[in-house]
Amino acid sequence: MPNLVVDIGNTRVKSALFEKGEITWERAFENLDFAKKAWSELSFDESIISSVKWSEEELKSALDFDFLFLTRETSLPIYNGYGSPQTLGLDRIAAAIGGWKKAGQNSALVIDLGSCMTFELIVSDTYKGGAISPGLAMRAKAMNQFTARLPLVEVSKKPESRVGDSTQTCMQVGVWYGIYYEIIGQIQAFRAEFPEIKVFVCGGDAQSFESLAKDHIFVVPNLVLYGLNCILNHNVE
Repeated sequence: MPNLVVDIGNTRVKSALFEKGEITWERAFENLDFAKKAWSELSFDESIISSVKWSEEELKSALDFDFLFLTRETSLPIYNGYGSPQTLGLDRIAAAIGGWKKAGQNSALVIDLGSCMTFELIVSDTYKGGAISPGLAMRAKAMNQFTARLPLVEVSKKPESRVGDSTQTCMQVGVWYGIYYEIIGQIQAFRAEFPEIKVFVCGGDAQSFESLAKDHIFVVPNLVLYGLNCILNHNVE
């Protein structure tokens, strides 16, 4: 029977059914009520929920099925070598584990393109840490909020030209290619030290950088769900 995997963020409830390690059904919802209705029509044996919005107790009261609630005390299939594990975001470790699993349980670099851009490194079976920097929308908002005249620009897709010919397009080029070349530079630096790593790009803005899907760089937007499924299997097997 499949596993139900749920990732509850601040604005969306993302969920998927996994069977034999692969997604057979996937939906995102604006609220828990819509999600509950859809889940009631599914058949599954085990479930895991990661939530930044509701506590375990609140979800147990709202849902009519048992689930593993992801916390920092949940057993992981890898060793967490982070210097401050109590400050490590659960979405970060889940994405890292998703990449590690996709890499055949071997070394991986996971680049998560969300509100912030994070770089997560697993070497062999140990999570090492990585880097955090502003994401696409955050960079655009910063230029708007911290200057007197720069507008707020849309940066969800690759600019048509590498050379901006207006203030707006110059900002779009600066933000998008700033992210792009940061990714390329970080990958080169990590590979110089850890040549065996496989590289994965995920997160809400991953589709904007599909052109990276070459040279052994894999774009897997829902990698966090794969990581949660791996954590669930580790705890029930």
